[in-house]
Amino acid sequence: MTHFRTCNLCEAMCGLRIETAEGRVTSIRGDEADPFSQGHICPKAVALQDLHEDPDRLRQPVRRTATGWQPISWEEALDETARRLHAIQREHGKDAVGVYVGNPTVHDHGAMMFLPLFLRALRTKNKFSASSVDQLPHQLAAYLMFGHQFLIPIPDIDHTRYMLILGANPLASNGSLMSAPGVRHRLKAIQQRGGRVVVVDPRKTETARVADEHVFIRPGTDALFLFALLHVLLEEAGPKMGRLAELADGLATVRELARDFTPERAEPHTGVPAETTRRIARELSASEAAVCYGRVGVSTQAFGAMCQWLINVINIVTGNLDRPGGALFTRPAFDIVGGPKAMAMSRGSYGRWRSRVRGLPEFSGELPVAALGEEVLTEGPGRIRAMVTSAGNPVMSTPNGRQLDTALASLDFMVCIDPYINETTRHAHLILPPSSKLERSHYDLAFHALAVRNTAKYSPPLFQPGPDTRHDWELFLELKHRLETLRGEPRVRGALTYRALKALGPDGLLDLGLRAGPYGMKLRPFRKGLSLASLKAQPHGVDLGPLEPSLPRRLATRDRRIQLAPEALVADLPRLRQTFPEGAGATGDGALLLIGRRHLRDNNSWMHNVPQLVKGKPRCTLMVHPDDAQRLGLREGEEAVITSRVGEVKAPVSVTDEMMPGVVSLPHGYGHGREGVQLRVAGEHAGVSINDLTDDRALDAISGNAAFSGIQVRVEPVQSARTKEPQQHSATG
Repeated sequence: MTHFRTCNLCEAMCGLRIETAEGRVTSIRGDEADPFSQGHICPKAVALQDLHEDPDRLRQPVRRTATGWQPISWEEALDETARRLHAIQREHGKDAVGVYVGNPTVHDHGAMMFLPLFLRALRTKNKFSASSVDQLPHQLAAYLMFGHQFLIPIPDIDHTRYMLILGANPLASNGSLMSAPGVRHRLKAIQQRGGRVVVVDPRKTETARVADEHVFIRPGTDALFLFALLHVLLEEAGPKMGRLAELADGLATVRELARDFTPERAEPHTGVPAETTRRIARELSASEAAVCYGRVGVSTQAFGAMCQWLINVINIVTGNLDRPGGALFTRPAFDIVGGPKAMAMSRGSYGRWRSRVRGLPEFSGELPVAALGEEVLTEGPGRIRAMVTSAGNPVMSTPNGRQLDTALASLDFMVCIDPYINETTRHAHLILPPSSKLERSHYDLAFHALAVRNTAKYSPPLFQPGPDTRHDWELFLELKHRLETLRGEPRVRGALTYRALKALGPDGLLDLGLRAGPYGMKLRPFRKGLSLASLKAQPHGVDLGPLEPSLPRRLATRDRRIQLAPEALVADLPRLRQTFPEGAGATGDGALLLIGRRHLRDNNSWMHNVPQLVKGKPRCTLMVHPDDAQRLGLREGEEAVITSRVGEVKAPVSVTDEMMPGVVSLPHGYGHGREGVQLRVAGEHAGVSINDLTDDRALDAISGNAAFSGIQVRVEPVQSARTKEPQQHSATG
C-alpha cells in the first residue's frame, strides 16, 4: 500500500512516499509529486520507520519503583499525575510545579493545539521550553519590531540574487526558520542566475563549502559585524528603503547608534578585515535583490536579540524587507499570526514577571530555561518541587546539564510525556508515552508559517493506534480535565468543554482554522476553498504560491508601523560597548572559544537510537584548527580534556582547517553514558554532552536565551591533564 506523508523530523517538511505491507513499512523515499520538496529527502527520513519499530520505545505508562520500571494502566497513571500535581500546588503554591516543553512539540499539531490548554490549567509561571536555547531572539525582535513573535521575515531564497548567511548551516539543518527542502539546489540556483552566496561563520561549514565566499568571525561578535555593515549602509551607501520609509519609525535613531561602529572599530574583535566588511555592505546595497539571514549561531550568544534586530534593520534599510528576493512574511493556510483569536498564537509579551532567583525576564509566558536548575535547587518560597516535561530532554539540550541532572533528581515528583527512558526521563516518577509519529495525523502549523513558499499539506495516520495507545493531545486534555475536577471548578461547563474538545480533536480544530484562513471556506459550506476535506483529497499537498509583499496589512503593531529602534534593544547598547571597548582587541589568556555544530544525520538526542543514522565514522569529536593543535600538543584521533567553568569532558580530536584559529567545536545531542538510560543504540555511540560544558550563567541579558556560542574552555591532551588538577575558568558568551 502506498502512503503520502510529510516528514516531521525537522523543519524542511519533505514529502515522503511510504510503502507498507502487512502492517510494516517496506520503503521510504521522496515524493516527486510533492510541490514543495519535489522528491528531496535527507537521511533522517528513514528514522520514521526505525522510531516506530524501536524496541526501546515505551508503549504504555510506567512507574519508577525501587526495583525498576513497572507498567501501569492509563487511568492509574493519569489519576496519579493529576493528584500529585494538585497536592503539591495546594501545599506549596501554583508555581511549585514547573513545565519544560521540547521542540518536537512544534512538529505535532495536536500537541500545539492542546498543550496550551493544559498549561493554562496548571496556572504556573514556571514554564520553560527549548525556545530559550534556540530561536527566542528571533521571536523577541519580531515582537518588538513587527508586533507579533511569529512575524519572522523569511528569506526569499528562490528569488534572491545575494544571500548573506550568518551563523547558519542550512545544508545540515535543511533550513531553519526558513523551511526549505533541497537547500543545496536552491543555493546553487542563486549562483546560476548570476547571484552570490556569502557565509560568515567561525567554522567552514557544509554550507560555507558551496558558497561563493566564506568569512571567519570570532564567536559572539556578530553584533559588532552587523553594526559595522549598518554603518557603511547608512553613512556611505545611504538608506534605500523605498516605500518602507513611509512605514517605519526610528531611522534617525538607528543612524546615530551605528555612527561610531565602523568596520575598523569592529575588526580587532571580530577578526573580519574592515575592507571585507565594507565590500560586503556595498554588495548588499548594490544588489537588485538581497537578503541577510542569521540563525542559531547568532541567536545563541550574549547579544542574540541584538543580532536578530540588526539583521531585520539591514534588510529594511536596503529595501529588501517585504520585497521579492529579500525577506518576506508568509501567508499560511492556517494563519497562526493573523487568524481568528481562538486559532492564532499569542502575539507575545515581555517582562510581565521575572524568575525567582536571578530575576530573568518572562517572554510570551515563559522563563529562560537557563534558570531551571537554580529554580529547583535554591530553597525558599516558590521553589520548583515538581516538573512536567513533554517531548524534551533538557539534561542534554540546556546549559550546565550536570547541574540540571542533579536538580531533577531532587524533585518531589516528576512526570514525563515521552516515549523513551533517556537522560532526563530517568528521573521521572511516571512516564506517559504518546503514540508514534506514524500513528497520528500531521499538519505543520508552525513551519508552513516559516516556509520559503506558501504551501499546505495534511498527512493522515499511517497506522491506526492500538486500543492501549494515547496521543499526546489526549494526555494534555485528560490532565487538564482531572486537575480542574480536583479543584472543584464548574463541573457542568468543564464537562461540556472537555467533551467538545475530545470530539473535535486536533483535526476538527485544524478544519476550523483552514476554513477561517486566507484560502479557506470562511465557515460557509458551499464556498470553494481550503478545508481539511479538500486537503485530504490532495495527498501530495497544495502549492499556494510564492511569498508576496504584505505590508502594512500584515503588521501587528498597534499603529501598523515598523519599529526600527525598539527601546529595550536600544537600551542594550552600553552592554555591547562595555563588552567590546573601542581600541581593544580579543583577549582570552590562552583559552579557546567553544561552539556547537549539527550534522545532517543528527537532530535531537533521541535520533541517536536509530542505527542507520549513527553508523559510520564517529561524529562526536572536538574539531580544532591545526595551529591550535600544534600549540597544545593535540593529535588527530587522540583524546583531549575540555574544561569550562561548570565542567569537564573528554573527546577525540579532529584536526581541521575548517575551524577558525582559537575556536573549537563539539556537536549537540551526545552524552548518552549516564546510568539508567535505556537507549541501547545511543549508548553504543554515547559521546559527550557539550552541555556539560556550557554555562547556565552565560546568556543574552535581553532575551534570556542561552549563550552557547563562544564559551571559554581550556583544552589539553589527556596525558597532560592527568599530571595536574583540573583548572576552573570563567565562561563568557
